[in-house]
Amino acid sequence: MKLRNLLVYCLCVMVGALFATAAAADRRVALVIGNSAYKSAPPLSNTINDSTAIANMFKSVGFEVVISRNDLGVVDFKRAVREFLLTAETADIAVVYYAGHGVEIGGTNYLVPTDARLGRDYDVEDEAVALDRIIWALQSVRRLRLILLDACRDNPFPSKLRSAGIRSTMKGGLGKLEDVSADTLVAYAAKAGSVSYDGDGVNSPYATALLRHLTEPGVDIRIALGRVRDDVLNITGGRQEPFIYGSLGGSTISLVPAPAPKKIEPPPPPAVAKREPAVAPPPSAPAVVAAPPSATAPPSSATVVAKVEPPKTSQPTSAVRDAIDPAAACIRDEQRLARLRADPLREQITSFQKELSCDRLRPQVQRLLESILTEPQPQAAPANSNAAGKGATQPPAQPQPQPQVQAQAPPMQTEDVCARDAARLMRLRAEPSADAIAKFERELGCEHIRPQLQRLRESLGL
Repeated sequence: MKLRNLLVYCLCVMVGALFATAAAADRRVALVIGNSAYKSAPPLSNTINDSTAIANMFKSVGFEVVISRNDLGVVDFKRAVREFLLTAETADIAVVYYAGHGVEIGGTNYLVPTDARLGRDYDVEDEAVALDRIIWALQSVRRLRLILLDACRDNPFPSKLRSAGIRSTMKGGLGKLEDVSADTLVAYAAKAGSVSYDGDGVNSPYATALLRHLTEPGVDIRIALGRVRDDVLNITGGRQEPFIYGSLGGSTISLVPAPAPKKIEPPPPPAVAKREPAVAPPPSAPAVVAAPPSATAPPSSATVVAKVEPPKTSQPTSAVRDAIDPAAACIRDEQRLARLRADPLREQITSFQKELSCDRLRPQVQRLLESILTEPQPQAAPANSNAAGKGATQPPAQPQPQPQVQAQAPPMQTEDVCARDAARLMRLRAEPSADAIAKFERELGCEHIRPQLQRLRESLGL
């Protein structure tokens, strides 16, 4: 019986460790877009609040990359989708969230940028972003492609649209999807043919329910979206019903892994009475008890009993705890890596490398270390080539007349350019992002810093 309980305990620990390791290995990325300031339509009140809250939620649960953009025109919108395609190529889970206007024209769904000019139905291919473009950008994602669209609002574009020779087929909101690829879910804030609401609070009813249920640890994404539906129906009094298109396989898929199972302690062994022989204490041992002398023994003889200390139990080391719960180890290491990016010191990064428990973060830590190894050194000022020799005296400088027109400032010296770029690099390390790094690369003037900037990009997994 005791052997059986011990085997069950060992099996539970091994299975829990395997599931925790698999969940921790998932690479999760997200693209979040909120459009509010429309130039050809009234602004939407809650979309920026919604997108900001959703982006912060993904960051708080450990998504490796969260790209957040607001008020995108058509060019920037399409560019953001194209860049996210590259980010999602090696991801296990990718999520796209959009809050803004959406329309259906001729059976095709479009997301509307803030600068869209939809004068006729012919314009939509140039002025809007097709939903199919976003679905296609996620095809390389391995386990789950999730698209969340809070874009079923009642919008003014259909009333403004003129037909290009045929009857216009634009409708308010989004139309239903007939064909969605495998391992893909497209979730609407309201079912096809109906509209969603901004609500009276800080966030829309749909965003409020997503924030409450989407990242519950260990909850399958289909169950989480079902709870979102129930909440929205309750908040809107049945006027708004979210809807989901697509299908997944039979395994459980959650955006946040379940916590590691609790350790099952084996039953203690039964106590067995065993008589131990008396042990003489060492010279420094305290507390010696002497028996009274017997009639046959001399007065100096005594029976000696040693005081035996119980064995001390050792606490599990951090390495043991990390082996039992690798998911918690990765979350802890991700937080420490984020603090090092904000204030990188070589000694602390080297120490972190030795103590790192999450192997998937090791390349990022190495790139961060490499990004600070080479700092640009200011060049020494050249010696005065006009000196006549040691001890030579120069004639006093004659005052020069001041020009009436202010001269142009001389070009910035190389050491000044490097000092400026080094300071900018330090600020970028504190709040790194793909767009900021790309802009810095285009404007970089000090080539000594370019290898460090490249390592910073690689340390973010870009």
